[in-house]
Amino acid sequence: MNSPFQGRGDPISMVRVVSAPIDRLNIGSIWNFHVWNECWMACPDVFLKYDTPFIFAEVPPLKLFNSPKLGSSLTAMSGETRSVSSRTPVGRFPTITLRSQNEPKPDKAQTEKTQAGQALTVRSVDLLKSKKGQNRTEHHTDRYHSDHLIVRRGQSFQIWIELSRPFDKNTDQLHLELKQGPVPLVSKGTHVVVPTVEELQNKGWEAKMAEQKGNKIRLSVNSPPTALIGQYQLTVATQSPKGGAMSTHDPKNDIYMLFNPWCEEDTVYMEDENEKKEYVLNDVGMLYCGTDEQIDARNWNFGQFADGVFEACFYVLDKTNIPPLGRGDPVSLSRVISAIINSLDDNGVLEGNWSGNYTGGTSPTAWTGSVDILKKYHSSNGTPVKYGQCWVFSGVTTTVLRCLGIPTRSVTNFSSAHDTDASMTIDVYLDENMRPIPELNTDSIWNFHVWNECWMARPDLPPGMGGWQAVDSTPQETSQGIYQCGPASVNAIHEGEVFVIYDSRFVFAEVNSDKIYFQKNANGTFSPIHIEKNAVGSCVLTKAVGSHDKNNITLLYKYPEGSDEERIAVETACRYGTKPTVYTTSTVQDVSMEVGMQEEEPLMGGDARLTVKFQNKSAAPRTFTLHSEVAVMYYTGVLKATIKKDSFAVQLNPNEEKTQDLVVQYKDYRNELVDHAMLMLMLSGRVSETKQVLATQYSFRLRTPGLTITPVGDAVVGKEMSVKISFTNPLPHPLKNVTFHTEGLGLHSARQVPMGDVDSYATVSLTDLFVPTLPGPRKLLASLECHQLTQVHGAADISVQEK
Repeated sequence: MNSPFQGRGDPISMVRVVSAPIDRLNIGSIWNFHVWNECWMACPDVFLKYDTPFIFAEVPPLKLFNSPKLGSSLTAMSGETRSVSSRTPVGRFPTITLRSQNEPKPDKAQTEKTQAGQALTVRSVDLLKSKKGQNRTEHHTDRYHSDHLIVRRGQSFQIWIELSRPFDKNTDQLHLELKQGPVPLVSKGTHVVVPTVEELQNKGWEAKMAEQKGNKIRLSVNSPPTALIGQYQLTVATQSPKGGAMSTHDPKNDIYMLFNPWCEEDTVYMEDENEKKEYVLNDVGMLYCGTDEQIDARNWNFGQFADGVFEACFYVLDKTNIPPLGRGDPVSLSRVISAIINSLDDNGVLEGNWSGNYTGGTSPTAWTGSVDILKKYHSSNGTPVKYGQCWVFSGVTTTVLRCLGIPTRSVTNFSSAHDTDASMTIDVYLDENMRPIPELNTDSIWNFHVWNECWMARPDLPPGMGGWQAVDSTPQETSQGIYQCGPASVNAIHEGEVFVIYDSRFVFAEVNSDKIYFQKNANGTFSPIHIEKNAVGSCVLTKAVGSHDKNNITLLYKYPEGSDEERIAVETACRYGTKPTVYTTSTVQDVSMEVGMQEEEPLMGGDARLTVKFQNKSAAPRTFTLHSEVAVMYYTGVLKATIKKDSFAVQLNPNEEKTQDLVVQYKDYRNELVDHAMLMLMLSGRVSETKQVLATQYSFRLRTPGLTITPVGDAVVGKEMSVKISFTNPLPHPLKNVTFHTEGLGLHSARQVPMGDVDSYATVSLTDLFVPTLPGPRKLLASLECHQLTQVHGAADISVQEK
């Protein structure tokens, strides 16, 4: 069953995974009989309604048949379903009513070849699909590097049709047919018949004859705001007194439909124009890494309009195998995209790797954008690209969802918790001597974690749960048996209402869980001895709208730290965890401990100097022995190796403040560092007089040098120019097998330039030649790939003039 361990204590989860292997035909039919099961249990997760519309449709009240045939009304109710045969989530959908007879069968007359000049036939179709034409500009799709007509749902577009003779409104009829997927069905919304009407009602698929010039007619075609996104094959059906005809499908006239944030009836509608420019149309951005005190901002090319990316994104969409109705629902679609971006379960886009060994692929820190990743995945027929980590997963997710029309942004949570047992707490286990027990400490706090937010309404949830939804493509824990996460309502997380779908428990723990220290007792049990209430979710950042500034959105996820509202939200969330307990400590808390850096940021290759500040807030002396450990760590909070241990006694007079200096020398860490050059200082002790526990974990990083990028000459479309990229090795030993990566949207595609070895303290330079292809403000990005030194990157702004 592959059920997560915490799911084994939940009867709802258990009966769901037990039912999963049972196959189900994904074709509408009436079985003579069908046998299922009922289980008796409480349902505290009131909004986790599994497959209710499917069951509801099976029982007599929904048999809306008024004849032995299919009848005249088919209704799909709103709710969550998933196709068990394909093991893919279907999700939740708006109510759709299809008024149709049996699936349309071609009239015999439509397939017969009519005599020229007698029947009304189609000679050509002009979709007005040029990038600068009316359709593409009005639908904000003019920047896509594609020759197809790309439109957004819920908005009309224009087409010209040339007929074999003038159209006679009195005797002739005409309609469009749009088909999607391998088996188009009217009942699934993948075979759309678009009738011609006198006036557009803006209520569904319809076409109005807006203009006639001789044998040509112009149709204004309208789609509903719930239309399925994807690729539609277009044909035109005509009917005249001499018979009927159907035009031949021409792949060049396929129409691509996207979500529409400019349409008020679309569930992804976004009111603010500047936000739409940022979260849908901006193809460059910023991703944030490091720690909350040492933030590393790096540029990222989302590149949703770049050559080949549009086709790659639709290839990714098709790889999800999302059922047809799911293509009209941003909730379902964003959920399956979070699954397909990682390679687990389904051979998705990116293979994750946190080992530090990237042989056979690209180091995650070397990527500068999504374009090369998506194009490689597409060109290799779905072979996962090596390798990614959280910010790479997030960057690619932003590209795909913006390309499909869903407003999306990448966000970084600093001190991001990874709760492995759904307890809503981060648990740290210590032995009798106050030393960590590594094999028990499976929870971790990542120095940073990057995920996504998508903007959409949530008609499947109670009112007030719409807006930003957290979606995470990094494979951490399974959700419904698959490595996917979200969409989780940020508003629900803010209030601690973690019972609403999807995965709000996990996201809440990432931003607002308490850190609980447990000490081992003599009898082998553990007791809580210390609580850190502000150790998680110290800062949540995203790029500001219209600038490269940071936007602190922490208060979207939680109330101010320590406020009554924040504590209520935490206690509410904990009640729905696997350990529904709110921990407290009864000892006196009159000694404080705070860790900081002596300098602003220690440099790679040098010593790191830290300061521990103690304060006795009581009128009596306090004494304790503090145990310290320094370890090299991955940014995920997983420790690689302990490089230094120490213990020292501290005596504090009444109301005294005292500092203790700690030094981590280069020789201590030089042979142990991994990606991001992260280290952690762990301190623990107990005050002799009061038994107060002092414990904290302080993460910090060593700053690496950047790349210096200098443009040379004028930047003009079609004219060769160059940039000079230089780098100085900060280490007292050579760097082996150094490679430069460069790319720039509208400048040149991704390149790799091997530089060989770089001597200690040596400076190397590279001249990058290219011919700009697009005018306007452009950005050239570069990074350095080397096993001994990571997170080295740079960017240069280049203003390209028209030719």
